[in-house]
Amino acid sequence: MKMKKKALIAMSGGVDSSVAALLAGEAGFERIGCTMLLRGDAAAETCGSNQDVADARAVAKRLQIPFHVFDFTADFKSHVIDKFIQSYEQGITPNPCIDCNRYMKFDRLYDCARDLGCEVIVTGHYARIEKSGEQYYLKKAVDVSKDQSYFLYHLSAEQLARTQFPLGELTKTQVRALAAKHGFSNADKKESQDICFVPNGDYAAVIQNYTGKTYPCGNFVDADGKVLGQHRGIIHYTVGQRKGLNISAAQRLYVCSICPAENTVCLCERDGLLQSQATATEFHWINGAPHEKTFRCHVKIRYNQKEQPATVQIISADQVQIIFDEPQRAVTPGQAAVLYQDDIVLGGGILIKS
Repeated sequence: MKMKKKALIAMSGGVDSSVAALLAGEAGFERIGCTMLLRGDAAAETCGSNQDVADARAVAKRLQIPFHVFDFTADFKSHVIDKFIQSYEQGITPNPCIDCNRYMKFDRLYDCARDLGCEVIVTGHYARIEKSGEQYYLKKAVDVSKDQSYFLYHLSAEQLARTQFPLGELTKTQVRALAAKHGFSNADKKESQDICFVPNGDYAAVIQNYTGKTYPCGNFVDADGKVLGQHRGIIHYTVGQRKGLNISAAQRLYVCSICPAENTVCLCERDGLLQSQATATEFHWINGAPHEKTFRCHVKIRYNQKEQPATVQIISADQVQIIFDEPQRAVTPGQAAVLYQDDIVLGGGILIKS
C-alpha cells in the first residue's frame, strides 16, 4: 500500500489557509496543521495574533488533524519588525509582508516541516506552481485580483518543488463558499488590509513605541534646496506621499525623496515623481538568470499595481536596471520590483535610490 505524503499546513486562522488545509486532505496528503505565533501581545483580528491561533486550532479540530503552535516571536522581531524600523530610519519604505513570507513561512516553517517528517508545505497563498519537464515555475493566480505572487519572488525552484498552493486555481468567492459548506467558523472572517503589527496604519507611532526614540523635526526642501517648511521626523514620510504634509503651496506637493543624513524631506509637484528607470538589487532569480543580458518583460513595483512593460538589463549577479516603456510614478526605495514573463514570475529584487 502506497504511503501518503505528509504535509505541514500553514494555518493563519483565516479562511484561505483553512480551505487550503481542506483541499490538501482531498488531494490525499496526510496533514499536520500549524500556526506561527508572531506577536504574543497582538490585538485580535490581525495576522499572527492569539485570536488567529484559536481560529486555526478550531479548524484543525474540525478537520481532525494534529495541530502545533510555533512561537516565532523572536524571529519575527529580528527579521521583520527590526528591519521595518531600520528601513524607515534610513528613509526607505520596506515591505514587511515579503520579509515575513521569506523568513517565516518559507524558511522557519521548512525547518519545522523537516523536523516533523513532512515532505511538503501547504499554504493559502493565491499563486500557482507549475512543473514543466524537470523545472518548477511560480505563476500568478487565476484570480488576478487576489494574486500574491508578488510577495513570493524569493522562492527557489527547490522550494517550489516542496510547496503546494491549493487556492491558485480558485476565486475568493469559491474559497468562502467551500469554507461555509464545511462549516468553518471563519468562513466570513474579515480580511486585514493593514500590516499585521501596524493594525491602525500609524507606522510612525509603532516605530516610536518599539524604539522609545524621538525623531527630530527637520526641513521640507525643494529640488534646489529651498526650505519649504518643517517636517515632523522622517519616519512619518514615504515617496509619493501627499497627505499630512501641512504645506501651503500653489500646487499640490508630494514627497519625492528622503535624506536621513541631512534630516530633510524633498518635495515636488506630481510630475516630479515620474521616473523612466529604476535599479533593483539583492536580486533573486527563481530559475536562474536569462541568458540574454538585456530582455523584455513586465515589471511590478508595488503589490497593488498592474505590471508594466519594460526592458531589463542585468548589471551583475544580484542587480538589474529597469527601463520602463512609460515613466512610472513614485518608484519607492525599499519596495520590491518583480519581473513577469506572461504569468510566470522570473524573480525580483529591492528598489534602491537612483
